[in-house]
Amino acid sequence: MVYKMANLKYTPLLVFQLILMVLYFIFVKYGGDKSHDIRGFEDTHVMIFIGFGYLMTFLKKYCYSALGFNWFLAALVIQWALLCQNFYHMKDNTIYVTKKSLLEADIMSATVLITFGAVLGAASGLQLLLIAIIETVVGCFNFWLVESVFKAADVGGSIAIHAFGAYFGLGVSLALKPRKTKNEANAAPAVDLNGPSYSSDVTAMIGSIFLWIYWPSFNSALTSSNGEYQRAVVNSYLSLAAATVTTFVFSSLVSHHGGKLDMVHVQNSTLAGGVAVGSVCNMHISAGGAIAVGIGAGALSVLGYRYLTPLLTRIGIRDTCGVNNLHGMPGIYSGILTVIFAAMATKEQYGSELHDVFEAIHEDGTGRTAGEQALNQFLALIVTLAVSFVGGFITGLIAKLPFLEPLKDTEEYNDEVNWDLP
Repeated sequence: MVYKMANLKYTPLLVFQLILMVLYFIFVKYGGDKSHDIRGFEDTHVMIFIGFGYLMTFLKKYCYSALGFNWFLAALVIQWALLCQNFYHMKDNTIYVTKKSLLEADIMSATVLITFGAVLGAASGLQLLLIAIIETVVGCFNFWLVESVFKAADVGGSIAIHAFGAYFGLGVSLALKPRKTKNEANAAPAVDLNGPSYSSDVTAMIGSIFLWIYWPSFNSALTSSNGEYQRAVVNSYLSLAAATVTTFVFSSLVSHHGGKLDMVHVQNSTLAGGVAVGSVCNMHISAGGAIAVGIGAGALSVLGYRYLTPLLTRIGIRDTCGVNNLHGMPGIYSGILTVIFAAMATKEQYGSELHDVFEAIHEDGTGRTAGEQALNQFLALIVTLAVSFVGGFITGLIAKLPFLEPLKDTEEYNDEVNWDLP
């Protein structure tokens, strides 16, 4: 039976899957009962496959792709990330897979899905898959820098996951920016599909609500002690609640339509409190401080959607889901907060948990000072922003190669390109 070339376009992914299988046979063994009781794995799994997936269904003609490619990308990246992350920590050329390593791979897949949101509808399926494979390598390298070189406190991943994914995505988007010519062959579509319908906005709210509910589990999953875990849950929940209230108020304040609420803000900015508190959620920021973080995050995110997203669009950087407003700027905000709270950290305040929260600071006075830790928090943030944007831009240039089937203007935001529709 002879197949058309179009039928074979995803075949290289099967080859990559077979390569992964061989690598797992060679390098991966079970880790016994180590980390069997780690918290947050199941909840994070729900966030990745339901939360992220449904949040991206807001486009009127792109729901199949939002859910389908979210599933495809996450399933691929989880396998690849588990290898890439643990190649830095191999023992006797062996990776011991545990529930914790699966959780960390899940969390790394969130990075790719954040990037997916930046170019949603503007990149082909093959482009997305190549971007995911490359980004996982770069993201795991950056994660190693943040965790092992700078030894930065980033338990909720606001620096290494959220900020990285957002600015990698904007770097890709800048590289994929179409060149307009006077005699452009690809005419603009007759109907603009880069927008929601009433029903697609409702399904996107399903994703938002699932993410909102499970975000405290995501932020607290990699904590080391019970006290640290409980602080992370409390701070995340309070910050999310405060961000939600602030989002509704600011959405009305900046409305073009007489104080009406904008569903884009409600779907996204309500979650910004979870991102902004992520890197500091296990620190002693106080309950009131967690609420203050959420208020700042909600306001920052809504103002970003209202004023900054249109500006990026005018200069040619598309950000379909507004990941800069939900993940990027709140991630930077969280990174700056870690600098402040690291500088303020004392043994009297943290007691025996000081080393759990700040790995490089020891209770006996050895290791880094609080000031040195604060400097390394700042360096981790700056390096992450540089690596992500430059890495994303280079990846985007690679993704423009013709064999990856870049979309024409008339094919963007349209499921019909990739799916057999009913």
